[in-house]
Amino acid sequence: MKNNVKDPSAAKVRFFGLGKLRPFLSPYRRMFAAMIVCTVLVGVFNTILPLFQQYAFDNFIAGNTLHGLAPFILLYILCLLVTMVLDFIASYDCCKLEMYVLRDMRRTAFNHLQTLSVSYFNVNSVGRIHARVMSDTSSISAIISWDVYQGGWNLTYILSAVVIMLALDPLLALCVIVVVPLVAVVSCYFQRRLTVLNRRVREINSEITGGFNEGITGVETSKTLAIEKKLDKKFFSSTERMRREGTRLGHNRALFYTIIAFASSVALALVLWYGGVLTMDGVIKLGTLTVFMTYAQGIMSPVQWSVDAIADLITVKVNVERLTALLHTKSDVVDAPEVIEKYGGTFDPKKENWEPLLGDVEFRDVTFRYPDGEEYVLEHFNLKVPQGTNVAIVGETGAGKSTLVNLVCRFFEPTEGQVLIDGRDARERSVGWLHSHIGYVLQTPHLFSGTVRENLLYGRQDATDEQLMAACRSVNADRIVNRLEGGLDSYIGEGGNNLSTGEKQLLSFARAILADPAIFVLDEATSSIDTLTEKLIQDAIEKLMKGRTSFVIAHRLSTIRSADVILVVHGGKIVERGRHEELLKKRGYYYNLYIKQFREEQVKCSG
Repeated sequence: MKNNVKDPSAAKVRFFGLGKLRPFLSPYRRMFAAMIVCTVLVGVFNTILPLFQQYAFDNFIAGNTLHGLAPFILLYILCLLVTMVLDFIASYDCCKLEMYVLRDMRRTAFNHLQTLSVSYFNVNSVGRIHARVMSDTSSISAIISWDVYQGGWNLTYILSAVVIMLALDPLLALCVIVVVPLVAVVSCYFQRRLTVLNRRVREINSEITGGFNEGITGVETSKTLAIEKKLDKKFFSSTERMRREGTRLGHNRALFYTIIAFASSVALALVLWYGGVLTMDGVIKLGTLTVFMTYAQGIMSPVQWSVDAIADLITVKVNVERLTALLHTKSDVVDAPEVIEKYGGTFDPKKENWEPLLGDVEFRDVTFRYPDGEEYVLEHFNLKVPQGTNVAIVGETGAGKSTLVNLVCRFFEPTEGQVLIDGRDARERSVGWLHSHIGYVLQTPHLFSGTVRENLLYGRQDATDEQLMAACRSVNADRIVNRLEGGLDSYIGEGGNNLSTGEKQLLSFARAILADPAIFVLDEATSSIDTLTEKLIQDAIEKLMKGRTSFVIAHRLSTIRSADVILVVHGGKIVERGRHEELLKKRGYYYNLYIKQFREEQVKCSG
């Protein structure tokens, strides 16, 4: 997916951190400039309109004549029309700018996430990442569009009004201007308080939302544990704090707006008092007094907004920093420039240069430590896996069985040593090339929102319906498709929630088979399936894996007795290796694990 943005690191300008957004704004600089120009002109015209009021009072009302009224009205209507057209253009460009920039930021963030290694997602929660891609981008796009739009108008109005007032009568202008610092100081004070209270309300609201979500999704657990009263008490406490903080926020906001309205009234009163004296003395005309009255009432809101805008800019700096930090995050697994030149990147692969993958895998003096770990999981590890070899990896929960698989799939890079694929260092060819030849079935299956057909086609984009059904039949998943009312076109819900875990697993198998991979990885892939279905799948797997290299992470040891080599993992390290019979004869860790599981299964059967 291509974007209209350049490398974010190209940004040099720093203005409240917004200079880092220059790559996202550059493609739309003409639109941005047009919005600014139109907004400024709207502000100028809005400031000029009271002068028509002055002219009407001084010439038509005070002069008791209608001479020249027609051209006056036409000119006034023309100004209104021009103002409306300019305001429409500015608003339209503002809306477009917000949507375009929002789209580009989210696309860039999402695409960048696709290039990051597994380690990034191990240490960053879904909620945290979601906030970067959705909430932060939404705040940023609103600031650089609507806030800039409003800011251009307000600043233009303030400056134009001050200039006109000073030109008409400097002393009377001071009656209005003297109140402006008071409004600014009050706005600064309340802005800080309102920001703190707003943050508290948002945090409590998130807590309430989380509690409400847990109360619904965990209803069966809460009922079986009989903790409804405890949950209700906790939820009541959160909502009570929300009421208390929300009320404080409302009180402060009401007081703030009351003070601003009072300041506006003070400015108006000063204008009426001093302006009235000047009018009675014949220093200024009545029309001039009405202009000052209009500005006295209209200038306070823009001043208040300007203070708010500065606070928003300071706040959005945090959003910008978090987004750019995400975009500048480097993946632990990166193809070298010469590899990208030949094989292409994640979104522009050069498949014409991709060689076929046979399936020979070799660990050559591999030492490995996870990026967020302190101990070495593998040290000077060597293992040759010829094409077509079935490797089983066993061990207790949390023993580190996925380490070898993660290295084969290049989810992580070796700390030292090499992982060879078909006799060449895996780093000499692209990650995309390797992943396109690997079929991976997880313990917890994941299906994408959409139909059965759409999910299966992720395995092979050009597969026909016959090929889709053949893949389903090979793992006994055709009964799922036949059961669904829409067949292949049945919608399976978000994450496949309309299906059971076992059904999702079967479709995941079918999807992997469609890819016709040279290397199969099964990560406890049959643990969510009943025993009968597991037997059918095991038979199908044995046929499908002939001639293919496979790595099977197994929980049920009875399913891997025919493996060519079994690697036993304990404490994050490989403590034994060999075939099933050899390991039993050693009477070591594998033997004890096997006997323990065998006895547990006997107890279940007798029960």
